[in-house]
Amino acid sequence: MSKNSDGRLYVYRGGQGEIIEKKSRFIATVKQVKSEEEAVSFINETKKKYWDARHNCSAFVIGKRQELTRCSDDGEPAGTAGRPMLDVLLKEDIHDAAVVVTRYFGGVLLGTGGLVRAYQQATKEGLLASDIIEKQDGSILLIRTDYTGIGKLQYLFAREKITVIDTEYAADVLVKAVIPEADRERIEKTITEQTNGTAKQEWGDEVTFAEHDGEVLLFEE
Repeated sequence: MSKNSDGRLYVYRGGQGEIIEKKSRFIATVKQVKSEEEAVSFINETKKKYWDARHNCSAFVIGKRQELTRCSDDGEPAGTAGRPMLDVLLKEDIHDAAVVVTRYFGGVLLGTGGLVRAYQQATKEGLLASDIIEKQDGSILLIRTDYTGIGKLQYLFAREKITVIDTEYAADVLVKAVIPEADRERIEKTITEQTNGTAKQEWGDEVTFAEHDGEVLLFEE
């Protein structure tokens, strides 16, 4: 998982990863959650599903600034499960996500260090099995040009990796793009320079957006 300096990583679709450590089975189940109530409900559902497991340890992080965090060792030695799991979420800059690591005890004690490593590795496997997207804050930019200018714009969009939402061809060409907040002034200036001021630009709504499988996703936050 990687991101640029202005993005935040979110679980778009949860997944499940698993490791075996000294005969103990660790199953990490990850889900997108947007509130503490959703997180608690997911944790309880997972505990019911794996009712016969020795432990169902959990961690979740919620909020644009990861302001709400909780974790539970669920009977494991204090600090060996929930907190290490939470540390993975925080370090990976994951937002609005909960993870439950279910342990089926294999009869061999792992020790505190072994437990920490196992729960962290299981959490990482769960994230790798999940669909992670990067959300950014930005603004809609409407660009109107004639047909002779669209080629220059398309070259510029490709070079600057600008996300185009829609293009309308009529008497002239109207391009709807989304620009990261940090790039607003630079992109506006670059378009003006590259088109000698012939392209008309108008800023629209502020949005939160992400790209997934070639599709642009817009979010209300």
